[in-house]
Amino acid sequence: MAKAKTAVKVPYVGIVGMGYVGLPLAREFCKGGAKVLGFDVKTQQVKKINSGKSPLKHIPNTDVREMVKTGRFRATEKMNELSKVNAILICVPTPLTENREPDMTYVVITCETISKYLKKGQLVVLESTTYPGTTRELMLPILEKSGLKAGKDFLLAYSAEREDPGNKNFRTSTIPKVVGGYDKKSLNKALEIYKYAIDKLVPVKSCEVAESAKILENMYRCVNIAMVNELKKLFDRMGIDVWEVIEAAGTKPFGFQKFFPGPGLGGHCIPIDPFYLTWKARQFGMPTRFIELAGEINTDMPHYVVQRTMEALNDRKKSLNGSKVLLLGLAYKKDIDDVRESPSLELIKLLKEKGAKVDYNDPYIPKTHKMREYDLKMKSRPLTAAMLKGYDVVLIATDHSCYDYKWVVKNSRLVVDTRNATDIVKTGRKKIVKA
Repeated sequence: MAKAKTAVKVPYVGIVGMGYVGLPLAREFCKGGAKVLGFDVKTQQVKKINSGKSPLKHIPNTDVREMVKTGRFRATEKMNELSKVNAILICVPTPLTENREPDMTYVVITCETISKYLKKGQLVVLESTTYPGTTRELMLPILEKSGLKAGKDFLLAYSAEREDPGNKNFRTSTIPKVVGGYDKKSLNKALEIYKYAIDKLVPVKSCEVAESAKILENMYRCVNIAMVNELKKLFDRMGIDVWEVIEAAGTKPFGFQKFFPGPGLGGHCIPIDPFYLTWKARQFGMPTRFIELAGEINTDMPHYVVQRTMEALNDRKKSLNGSKVLLLGLAYKKDIDDVRESPSLELIKLLKEKGAKVDYNDPYIPKTHKMREYDLKMKSRPLTAAMLKGYDVVLIATDHSCYDYKWVVKNSRLVVDTRNATDIVKTGRKKIVKA
């Protein structure tokens, strides 16, 4: 279903959350000719966006300036303006609690706010990744506190974001979008609105199907990554290079898809979704051992990396306690500035607990900021040859394309590589330890 400027009145779309999901979506709606009002509770974020500056590295300032310049886009922290729009798209975080259960605080607060200003005829859509049943069981009762009834007075749908920051092959508009409605009327309205932003829409029969599809997408990746992470540990003991094994297996033209190991999972979806689904499954008395095991394997990977780092230092008659460690890359994946659930954060925490003196370098993240679980108060150290030589070990946690890995290896005493970034390095191999 291609983007279309239909005969219907151009929609006025409200997007709650101007982060990694909301801002790219706002950009596509603006390009499609819709009018957009972006909501965010962070006053500085709102001011920055309205001045034509992007808070995200992968969204150019020129794009934001163009959005504002057209007059079709504005950001605000005034939630009473929700009453002005035709559709309200919710793009807020859905993290985990300390007990690894769904933390729906942001969704609940947002829905409570919307219910105060909800008007007849408005469409409300949740884009945040969540467990099956969230839209109907959690959102619906809160929204109906407004006195309006879903399907009759207002419309309700679910359509998960599928953002992949830094992926140059796809952008928000070119990624097919699954849409499920509370009822047929809600589905049709959601499809009508999203046509302005997305090239291909995939309607399904219910909100629950759409919610489950998003969980399945990420579970598929989580389980396969867990498998190669476990194989990495096994093959390391056997003296076999897991990356070479994967590349060899990948030459089969059917029946195999390459997944790669790493220091742990990052991003907002894959590290979280398994625990969302296992929590929901317990309500139905259904054990999900396979999924839980995958989550446990991936969660344990930072501990494995620290253990391999300790062993590598021990082989050189050094202790991790008191050693100087430089972490290359704070983002959860290459060439982006996103640190959500990044394994690098856990690596720094674990290394410090073992007594190491830790610094980091990441050209995309000049300094850390306070997060739910971490407040590192660190700044990125500039890379120089003399600086590298001053560390006992350089730990490659994120394989940013801008790093010259030959130069890094040449000027380092020891390199622990969690991403196979040094595979191209031919000299100094004895300095490199895979983890």
